Amino acid sequence: MTTPIDVPLVEELGWIPVDDAGAAGIARRVAADCANRLGFSEERAGEVSIVAAELASNLHRHADAGALSVRCLRTAAAGGIELVSVDGGPGMADLVFSGADGTSTAGTLGIGLGAVRRLSTYSGGYSLPGRGTVLTAQLWQDRSPRGVPVVAGLTRPLTGEPVSGDRWAARRDGSALLLLVADGLGHGALAAAAASAVVDAFLGSSLDAPGAILEHLHRVVSHTRGAAVSVARVEGDTLRFAGLGNVAGTIATPDGERRGMVSMPGIVGHQSRGVREFGYELTPEAVVVLHSDGVSDRWTLRDYPGLSRQDPLLIAATLLRDAGVRRDDACVAVVRP
Repeated sequence: MTTPIDVPLVEELGWIPVDDAGAAGIARRVAADCANRLGFSEERAGEVSIVAAELASNLHRHADAGALSVRCLRTAAAGGIELVSVDGGPGMADLVFSGADGTSTAGTLGIGLGAVRRLSTYSGGYSLPGRGTVLTAQLWQDRSPRGVPVVAGLTRPLTGEPVSGDRWAARRDGSALLLLVADGLGHGALAAAAASAVVDAFLGSSLDAPGAILEHLHRVVSHTRGAAVSVARVEGDTLRFAGLGNVAGTIATPDGERRGMVSMPGIVGHQSRGVREFGYELTPEAVVVLHSDGVSDRWTLRDYPGLSRQDPLLIAATLLRDAGVRRDDACVAVVRP
């Protein structure tokens, strides 16, 4: 039986487009640099490099429009590295079989995905024929077994921008989980600064009610250009939600049912006609999704059989890949209670 891990602080190191074989070397260097900064042993840093290179090489050999995200994870007790491989390639009908040693469709030894699984603290994947594949891997320095997280998020900048103006963050409040998504006004460095100020104020606050958190953020980030922000508090089968601006909140079920949560007009830090907090009930199979307006709301879990049972990062990455709008920053964050 697995247990949830601590909610980590996430440092985005960017997306690496896999356009040619040289992307594997770039991925290896970025991941190794992160491992060294986190104090990984030489052996563990080498394993990180292998996993990053294997994921990038797999994208080059098999995928279309592939990209690899590299992120540093930090908790009070340890540091980790997270890799997310996303593609729009042919997909796989049986991901378990395709990842087994000796299985290859490209004339190679077929050991890449097997090595990823063996060397990672935790790895996962989701694939549909004709729809592409998402693979994830976490490697923690202490090698201790870790449970599947109940919350995760992923961002991607507007094409051509070095940083995203969207941010997400999560923290615990006793048995409850608080999740925030912020969409800084505009794009680029100033939007990223606004969203980062929102996240810092959220993580530094002890407030536990979404409405009170939004009011606090509205007061303390007025020195920035402002952001659209939504906050959800999940505890058992109960959800509390408050939002200012166009960060969408949705309760989604595997059968395709979607319930949108109510966000009020405004910009955190600049304009507000009042904050309102709403309560919702969660059914056993429901997942909670917050996303910026860089993600189309024309998605449904019915199009992704079995995805709602996967870990939140796979859900977030799949929705970001298929519903993310290239003309804007994009962020998806997911809680699977």
